[in-house]
Amino acid sequence: MRVLLRRPRRRGRHHLRPPSTSDNALRGHPQLTPERIRGHRFTIRRRGLDPAEITAFLDRVADELAVARTALTAVREENLRIKNALRSWQTAQAPSARELTRW
Repeated sequence: MRVLLRRPRRRGRHHLRPPSTSDNALRGHPQLTPERIRGHRFTIRRRGLDPAEITAFLDRVADELAVARTALTAVREENLRIKNALRSWQTAQAPSARELTRW
């Protein structure tokens, strides 16, 4: 009974982040790819949904996922380029050992 009356715990901000690929893999869901979305087929019921409409929607979702993944790859590459440029700039700006011994 105490368990039922206890106030629920407040969850931190971590519940707002999207699940990572490893989270989905642990839950038994394979990673979604545009090919998996386009190839997914639903069971047909007697009064089910229009298969052509479902296929069109899945194609649209797959196209948007492909665009998002392409953009994500470009952002990651740009991020790496910026990190490397910053690292080399910091190295160039750091005082040399000779300059440090002058003090």
